[in-house]
Amino acid sequence: MTTMPVSKLILRLGLPTTVSMLVTNLYNVVDTWFVGELGLSATGAVGVVFGLMAIIQAFGFTFGHGAGSNISRLLGARETERARNFSSTAFYLSLAAGGLIAVFGLLFLTPLCRALGSSDSILPYAKSYAVFILLSAPAMASSCVMNNILRYEGRASAAMVGLVSGSILNMGGDALFIFALDMDIAGAGLSTMLSQYVSFFILLWFFVRGKTQSSLAPRYFSRSLGDIWNILKTGFPSMIRQGLSSVSTMVLNWQALPFGDAAIAAMGVVARIFNFLFSVALGIGQGFQPVSSFNFGAKKYARVRKALLFTLAFSSVTMLCFTAGGLLIGDRLVPLFLDDTEAITIARYALMLQCCTLITIPVCVCANMLFQSIGLAGRASLLACLRSGVLFIPVLLLLAHFFGLRGIALAQPAADVLAMLISLPFLLGFLHQLPKSEA
Repeated sequence: MTTMPVSKLILRLGLPTTVSMLVTNLYNVVDTWFVGELGLSATGAVGVVFGLMAIIQAFGFTFGHGAGSNISRLLGARETERARNFSSTAFYLSLAAGGLIAVFGLLFLTPLCRALGSSDSILPYAKSYAVFILLSAPAMASSCVMNNILRYEGRASAAMVGLVSGSILNMGGDALFIFALDMDIAGAGLSTMLSQYVSFFILLWFFVRGKTQSSLAPRYFSRSLGDIWNILKTGFPSMIRQGLSSVSTMVLNWQALPFGDAAIAAMGVVARIFNFLFSVALGIGQGFQPVSSFNFGAKKYARVRKALLFTLAFSSVTMLCFTAGGLLIGDRLVPLFLDDTEAITIARYALMLQCCTLITIPVCVCANMLFQSIGLAGRASLLACLRSGVLFIPVLLLLAHFFGLRGIALAQPAADVLAMLISLPFLLGFLHQLPKSEA
């Protein structure tokens, strides 16, 4: 962590993370394709329940990033026992949070699906799908924690194995349950639930073997309110980012509701495709996170600076390539998931706009990842809430009011540009203030 060239180290850590995120998002895309064969309302249901998955992941990433950042800095300072307090505490808190979400979600299933943006025709499909997502909530949330702990330890390949195995199983399960066993959208939900628990047990196995510096043993669970607060404070940017993403999805569905199921389904498909592209920038950024936190804890400030600049440059070039690819094949990609002419037209327009603003993503991701990884939770929280909520929601409401459906499609690209313009001064200020020599 402190001797390997930072470019090589980031690629070494970021590649497995990027692969795992790509495969996970590929499952989401394939899942949308399978469900799309069931009709427009079923496709809309997947987009609606996407907001529920974001809520569950918000808790998982909060505990995972909150513990992981502390763990990496403590390992950099050679305080292994303290690091184990954070890993065990975050794991059991995420299990409890996932269990509570499952219980309350199942008790209030219909109001929940309505709140997520279901229309009358989408509601039955959304409920069938959401039941299995809720049942998988404990595994989904705690897997986020284990995945992030492994990454922050520098074991990104192990984290990749857990996530990729579940995602591949999920894709095969979709074909089996939806078509072979004729379970329709409930089959997609069952496949997702089973794959989440498979990933959970694979990731757990790495810790049970005792090959990690962290531990999930109950004896390390910290009853100190200070430790729990530290996890929540450090992980709060992830809660804001993921939580606001869920709220934004709901608001987006509400705004699209007057335009019918075609609009909801189209925006849901575009979200899945865009997240697939976005996951590359996020994967590279997550490879950068343990490098920045470990070296910041070890007071290797020159390496932190090099890591940040390399990540920005590499992510920007990658996003430019994706922009070109999206503009070239976007028109042919959308009809693979939709067969309704109106929905295809809406999705093509929205996807084109979002591809044009992919270049803004690296600045937003790097700024958020940097400040969270080095413990500057206030700045990280502020930046995390920009593109997914604080900017997106008012921009969406304003553009939808004046431009209708075209305004809805334009909202996320506009929010991305504004988020980049706000994040950039924070990054430049950090680079200016960072000591140029080791302490």
